[in-house]
Amino acid sequence: MKRSESKYFNTAVKMDLALIDLLKKKPFEYITVREICETAGVNRSTFYLHYETVGDLLQETARYLLDDFLSYFSADTKSVALNLRDCELSELVFIREKYLSPYLTYIKDHREVFGTALLHNRTFGFEDVYKRMFENIFSPILDRFRYPEAFGKYVMMYYLNGINAIVLEWLKNGCELSIADVSEIITVCIYGKENVPGQDADVCAPQPDL
Repeated sequence: MKRSESKYFNTAVKMDLALIDLLKKKPFEYITVREICETAGVNRSTFYLHYETVGDLLQETARYLLDDFLSYFSADTKSVALNLRDCELSELVFIREKYLSPYLTYIKDHREVFGTALLHNRTFGFEDVYKRMFENIFSPILDRFRYPEAFGKYVMMYYLNGINAIVLEWLKNGCELSIADVSEIITVCIYGKENVPGQDADVCAPQPDL
C-alpha cells in the first residue's frame, strides 16, 4: 500500500492507531484482524485491501511513527538533521545527550510498537525499515567525514546493530532504566568510559580520511 494515495491514507491511519492501542493492552501474537477492524471502525474487506497479514500492518504502523520522528527534537537539533551536508562537522556527532535523549524518549513513548517490531524484525522485515532511517542519517555524515564507501558500510552497521541491541534490551526489560542511563550506556559503548561525560564534540568525532 502506498501512503501517498490519499484515498487510503485516513483508513490506514485508523488501522495504525488501532494497532498501537491494542498493543498497549495485549501481546502482538494475540491481536486479531477482527479486533483491529472493530477498534479502527473498518470492515475486514477494507483491511485485506491494504494488508495481507497483521504483520504487514505492524510494518506500516512503524513507518507511520517514523514519519513523526523529527518532532521529538528541538529546533536547533532538527535543523542539523535536515542539513546534514551543510552544517558544521562538530554538529554531526550524534552520540551525545542532546540527540540521544529525544531519540530514546521517542522510542519509549512508542515502546509497544517498536518493542514488538524489533523482537520480530526477521519475521516482519522491520529491520529494513529501521535501517533506512539510519541510512538517511549516517550515510551523509560518513560522506562528510570522508569515509571510503567500503568502510562506511561497516561503520554504519556497527552503529545500527550496536544501538539496536541496547535499545532492544531496554525495551525487553520494560524500559526500567532511565533515558539518561541508557544514553550513557550507548555513549560508553561507542567512545569508552574515559570520554563520558562532558567531553567536547571534537574528542568524540569520527576521524576522516581512513
